[in-house]
Amino acid sequence: MNNVTIARSTRTSATSAVSLLVVAAAALTGCGSSNDSSGKDPLQGDAAKAGTVVVGSNDFPESFLLADIYGEALKAKGIKVTYKMNIGSRETSYGLIKNGTITVLPEYNGALLAYLDPKATPASVDETTQAITAKLDPKLSVLEPSKAEDKDAIALNEATATKYHLTAKSSISDLSSLAKDLVVGGSPEFQTRQQGLKGLKSVYGLDFKSFKALDAGGPLTVAALKGNNIQAADIFTTDPGISKNKFVVLQDSKNLFGFENVTPLTYKSGLPAAGVSVLNDVSAKLDTETLVKLNSEVQNGSKDPLNVAKNWLASVGLS
Repeated sequence: MNNVTIARSTRTSATSAVSLLVVAAAALTGCGSSNDSSGKDPLQGDAAKAGTVVVGSNDFPESFLLADIYGEALKAKGIKVTYKMNIGSRETSYGLIKNGTITVLPEYNGALLAYLDPKATPASVDETTQAITAKLDPKLSVLEPSKAEDKDAIALNEATATKYHLTAKSSISDLSSLAKDLVVGGSPEFQTRQQGLKGLKSVYGLDFKSFKALDAGGPLTVAALKGNNIQAADIFTTDPGISKNKFVVLQDSKNLFGFENVTPLTYKSGLPAAGVSVLNDVSAKLDTETLVKLNSEVQNGSKDPLNVAKNWLASVGLS
């Protein structure tokens, strides 16, 4: 539409960002950058201009894809959109949405709740939403959660699973006597989160041999697990690399990782009512099977997340 603007120069190209992560994975020398491909720092900037919705993403491919889905859906309703992509971890992006620098952020309800209240143990999606609302900054709001769920999971590479006779029916609890011999990998934040090493120790009693800081379930982590530089890893359950690399995901029998429904987090005063409505419509259409398929198109098919987002929105009547 003619009244829609999008400053692509201020948005990390998701394709470029994924490519950079893949290159980094080959080297296994560091984690994804929080700077965009134009050299501008997405952590810098004032509150969004009046009438413009700023859609942000965290620093992993699925977040890029979801941000593009949200942004393109909003644009289809005539809402002005700009992007701040590849920001970093929740610890950073939450601060930016709280101060209004970004307006909309794809989130995962259980992980957001664990960040806000590590002791919360909701028994349903509705209880998760209620608990988030009780702890959320009053300037913010979570919209309707989707059926699409992407949980953190502990995965083993094929060789490790075979060595210890573990299968997809095995539990994280089965690592209690084995963890001391295993190196586990994940994002730097995984080391200090309750839905991370802290919870794996307090809930499952796991003490790993060591921890390797990599990325948030991205190509660094996948490459390290595949190459046996680590034997266990924090992997997202919608990652197409799980089946491709024959990783074995262990059952979270004690529900450490809770509910992880994809949910829009918003800066309330920056999002018009039409934007709230269309993002709820997106959530109503998005399920786990769809998210796995779209992720595969981006990560295995090397398609541009923006094009994947546009095509899916058109297929469900939201473009």
